[in-house]
Amino acid sequence: MGVLSALLILALLVVVHEAGHFLAAVSQGIRVTSFNVGFGPALLQKQRNGVLYALRLIPLGGFVAFPEDEPDNGIDPRDPDLLKNRPLTQRALVIAAGVIGGVALAGQRIPVAAFRAPWRYLLLGGVFSCYFVLMFEGLKTAAPVSASAVFTLTPLMAAGFGWLLVRQRMTRRMAGALALGGFGALWVIFRGDLAAMARLQLGRGEAIYLVGCAAHALYIPMVRRLNRGEGALVFTLGTLIAGAALLLVWGRDAIAQTAWLELPAIVWVTLLYVAVMASAVTFVLTQFATLRLPAAKVMAYTYLTPVWVILAEAVLGTGLPGAIVLPGVAMTMLALVLLLKGDE
Repeated sequence: MGVLSALLILALLVVVHEAGHFLAAVSQGIRVTSFNVGFGPALLQKQRNGVLYALRLIPLGGFVAFPEDEPDNGIDPRDPDLLKNRPLTQRALVIAAGVIGGVALAGQRIPVAAFRAPWRYLLLGGVFSCYFVLMFEGLKTAAPVSASAVFTLTPLMAAGFGWLLVRQRMTRRMAGALALGGFGALWVIFRGDLAAMARLQLGRGEAIYLVGCAAHALYIPMVRRLNRGEGALVFTLGTLIAGAALLLVWGRDAIAQTAWLELPAIVWVTLLYVAVMASAVTFVLTQFATLRLPAAKVMAYTYLTPVWVILAEAVLGTGLPGAIVLPGVAMTMLALVLLLKGDE
């Protein structure tokens, strides 16, 4: 491949990446100053609906400009339509859509068929947006231990929705593995204290989070049901953009009531993590697995969440919980091994 071809491909990747940011922002009503193809002096430009579209001299990429990039923009810094004043979920989707857009073009061609029946993306984006919103709402009051216990129900719910939507059957081995994995995860969550497990009480926060987990479980078989041959990257891009548009409705009141300018720096770190890991990466991997595995198997990874939390706590210096959790870890690992086996 020649140098010129490599540069043109790189430029195209950057433009599509920026287009992902742009579409996610505009679909949510976020102010955008300009969308630019290339850098340097403008060769062609046109103003439309308050956005400047420009083709620039150096065709090596592009960029999206927001009012925050211009100190003297004349816009009230408290304007709810500025990107910095939007809820974390909406800003995360703007970032994630750019990531997915670039990766989608890098990995595969975006077919024309992917743009047909856009209602599919709205439906999927709406269901997964429900999970995100209800998760954040429920975790405001839900205790970490009880919330983790609620999350272990997701694989079983996914199995039920998988049968309803795509008639995925659960074998006895799969059912046994899911039960074993769920019990193992609960053992780790409660540190082997059966009495504490029996005393588990679900309050309003846990109930809200349970509904969110049900939306997460429903999303998995819906991907397979609605997919028409699109790759995981392309399908994720459409879902993220649709979800960004729908979150605009959910976020209106929160925008007006939250003092976004007073939020600490840790919020931006959280935003980056949610956008890249919890949104872009997780969406792609989940859709990739969903197109190849039964819904219950896709969601079985949730059984490992308590183990990852324990390892993270150890890395952060809070120590290990002791050998009492090892039986739960062993049960979880055995369940995953059973689930990985084929169902001949």
